[in-house]
Amino acid sequence: MKYTIKEIGENYDLELNKVVSKINNLKVTRKQKAKIVLLQFPDGLKPYATSVVDYLEEKTSAKFLIWFGTCFGACDTPILGKELEKKINLVIQFGHSKMMPDY
Repeated sequence: MKYTIKEIGENYDLELNKVVSKINNLKVTRKQKAKIVLLQFPDGLKPYATSVVDYLEEKTSAKFLIWFGTCFGACDTPILGKELEKKINLVIQFGHSKMMPDY
């Protein structure tokens, strides 16, 4: 099933505007923006991964990889191998909950 960003936004705030801004403003070198971005989702958000990629591809010039291995939190970064790690310019991890509570 394919989800729209609006449908995803009804249940989750993935802060996609911040993601787009980060990708578009990231300088790999002085002249080059991010080219390859790895997206990491916890199991509950994995069904939305391709919809998120479609949205981000519309808003940026980057290419995206989706990590479908485990993701149990921010410290659970994927082990990709040195060749692939050299090609990835940015890793973005999505989560179910806010990092800091509102008081």
